[in-house]
Amino acid sequence: MAYQHQSPNHTGDNEDGKNRRLYNPYQDLQVPMKTLYKLPTSPEFLFQEESIAQRRSWGENLTYYTGIGYLSGAVAGAGKGFVEGVKASEPGDTMKLRINRILNASGHTGRKFGNRAGVIGLLYAGMESGMVAIRDTDDVINSVVAGLGTGAFYRAASGLRSAAVAGVIGGVVVGLGVTGKQALKRYVPI
Repeated sequence: MAYQHQSPNHTGDNEDGKNRRLYNPYQDLQVPMKTLYKLPTSPEFLFQEESIAQRRSWGENLTYYTGIGYLSGAVAGAGKGFVEGVKASEPGDTMKLRINRILNASGHTGRKFGNRAGVIGLLYAGMESGMVAIRDTDDVINSVVAGLGTGAFYRAASGLRSAAVAGVIGGVVVGLGVTGKQALKRYVPI
C-alpha cells in the first residue's frame, strides 16, 4: 500500500511543495508477509551424494583450518606484540610515539604468528583430507596421523630430531583435541 510522505509540518507538502507517494513493493501482493519469506530449515544439496557425507569437503576443510589458524595466530601475535610495544616504550616518549610503537609491534608480531599458524592449518587440512581419501574412512587415526605429519613437515628444515619432536607434539595435541571433543559430545548434549 502506498502512503503519503508527511513533511515535518504535517501539511502534506514536501520541501519543494509537491505531494508525493512513496513506493511500497508489497502493496499488490495478496500474500501474508510471514509466508513470503518462509525459508527451508534443512540444508539443501544439489546432488544426493552430498547429503550422505557428514563432513566438510577437502576445500572447505582447507579454507576452514587455514582461516582459523591465521585468525587465531594473528590475534595471539597481536597480543604479544602489544605487550612488547608497551615494554619497549621509554619514559621520555610522547603518547603518539608510544601508540606508534605498540601498533608497529602488534602488526609485525601478529602478521608473523598468523602466517605461521595459517601454514600449519593448511598443512593439517591437506594431510587430513589426504588420509580420508587414502583410507576411505573418517576416524581419529586420520586426525592423529595428520597432526604427526603436520608437525614433522613444518619443522623438517630444522633437522630430523626437530621434525620428530614436532611430529610427536602435533600428534599428541591433535589426539588430545579429538579426545576432548568426543568426551564433550558424550557428556554435554547438543
